[in-house]
Amino acid sequence: MRTAPLLAALLLMASPALAQTEPQPSPPQAQPQPQAEQQPQGQLAPQAQPQSGTQPAAQPQGQAQPQPQTQVQVCTTPTDPAGFPAWLENFKKDALARGIGTQGMAALDGVSYDPKVIGLDRAQRKTFSQTFEEFSGRMVNAYRIKRGKQVIKKYQAVFDKAEAEYGVQAPIIASLWALETDFGANVGKFESIRSLATLAFDCRRGDRFRPELFAALTIVDKGDVPLHEMRGAWAGEIGQVQFMPTSYLKHAVDFDGDGHKDLVKSQADVIGSVAKFLSGRWQRGAGWNPGEPNFDALKAWNGSELYRKTVALLATKIAE
Repeated sequence: MRTAPLLAALLLMASPALAQTEPQPSPPQAQPQPQAEQQPQGQLAPQAQPQSGTQPAAQPQGQAQPQPQTQVQVCTTPTDPAGFPAWLENFKKDALARGIGTQGMAALDGVSYDPKVIGLDRAQRKTFSQTFEEFSGRMVNAYRIKRGKQVIKKYQAVFDKAEAEYGVQAPIIASLWALETDFGANVGKFESIRSLATLAFDCRRGDRFRPELFAALTIVDKGDVPLHEMRGAWAGEIGQVQFMPTSYLKHAVDFDGDGHKDLVKSQADVIGSVAKFLSGRWQRGAGWNPGEPNFDALKAWNGSELYRKTVALLATKIAE
């Protein structure tokens, strides 16, 4: 959810399920690191409904029917890592049943539990308390403004193609790209499969992360991202704009025409994929600042108003 990429940080902080980070140095200033969701991007899996082979006996009319008591279990203690190997073997069986192929299944070989990921996950339940002035003062800096202008000039034809096809303007794409990873300079170093397997195993958000792990295996299986390049922030975000794997499968596009949707190394695929991601709610030609139509459209990327205001401000500075 998006450094330890910023998206993941804000998403994870905003919700007990995901959030988008902690600080890592980024030129020329340090940028907060994970935690996104923005997050990372996916939705909580629906809870299974109990099945019964018999129908309840009819209640006499006029008599109050007892209401079932719902107990909500709150996961405060991480699941015992000793159970991870057995869980992983069961997950492999499920992955095979879902059609994950040889290459994708091989990505699970030797995967181990990562206690650092769980520590970061638990730490993200704190409230994000910086003011807009404090946050934007660090994030909207001279380096990112200058670099954003340079990137648009360098890939002008690709940005023009993205706007023609999806309606999303170049400064917004450049702003998100800058804030997430400084244009690919800080994508994160966590092994994505290991992070996702750890979070899928843990009790707190297992239902949230199991679909993400299946999606990551699918990406590897299709050959879009080789396993050794599948690295990112601690919550499993992938590539230069930190897509969660389910969002990667849904929104990544092969914009350079090489047969792969590569958000790790292909700048063209990055530009086109950001545009496609936003296009569902984006109004072609409309503004993106607070009070303008596309400010709310940025919620598709990240629900945090603080983050969206920062994206809008940086995009405006890049466009000047």
